[in-house]
Amino acid sequence: MNLPASNSERPSVEESAPVLPSSGPEAAHIVFPSPLETVRSLLSIIVIALFALTFILQPFRIPSESMERTLLVGDFLLVNKMIYGKPGWLSHLLPYRKVQRGDIIVFHFPLDPADHVVKRVVGIPGDRIRLKNGVVYRNGDPVTEPYAIYESADEDAFRDQFPAGGYTNPGIDPHWWQAMRGDVQNGELIVPANSYFVLGDNRNHSRDSRYWGFVPRANIVGRPFVIYFSLRQPSATDLPEMPQVRAAGSSDDKLGHGNAVAGKVADFARWDRMLRIVR
Repeated sequence: MNLPASNSERPSVEESAPVLPSSGPEAAHIVFPSPLETVRSLLSIIVIALFALTFILQPFRIPSESMERTLLVGDFLLVNKMIYGKPGWLSHLLPYRKVQRGDIIVFHFPLDPADHVVKRVVGIPGDRIRLKNGVVYRNGDPVTEPYAIYESADEDAFRDQFPAGGYTNPGIDPHWWQAMRGDVQNGELIVPANSYFVLGDNRNHSRDSRYWGFVPRANIVGRPFVIYFSLRQPSATDLPEMPQVRAAGSSDDKLGHGNAVAGKVADFARWDRMLRIVR
């Protein structure tokens, strides 16, 4: 039978107490992770990033002027691929919502699904759409669109009087032109079920639903929510700068070489657009 140790056999408090490191430079030490731990951490980050890019987020770069001035050429976007989701039991658990009028969406281009396109939703299923002198009318009422711009462009009856304008623009898809006639009633285009009518914010320089048709619901990838970077790139639709404007804005420092490198570094990106929310 085991008996408890006597007092003489028990270690004293001083003997059993852990020895604490003394304070001072010699007591401080840094424990570096092992190579295996480093690899595990990197693999975890890669797996999380791949999951996010596959199912939740996707980066895109704006290549054209069709969404100016909301989105500029050279903007890099993060797109939320989960916001709309798909019908099913998950729709009751996750914060999905329906596509709404005014949403900016990224979608597979109906004429070439391998390409991605970004436009703004103007009409949802059941809406009656027409344009009069470039102004959008929805269900009989003019739509207030503070984001839309109308840069100088040649007259185009099809673009500005849609769908009443004649087949005069060579950019119109012929199959869409034929199919569209079946969806026009009393001079208005009726958006069918599971489809959306989209336009670019740069209305006079955008190839959109007027020219190639509706966006099927299945083609929608998601909604851009933030500009995470923006390269300063010229827009093909901007008017050339006047000589007197260039002269007025020039520097008085005739040498100017001292700040040349710093100026190029500072000017290659639009820093004020970083992390801007897309609306």
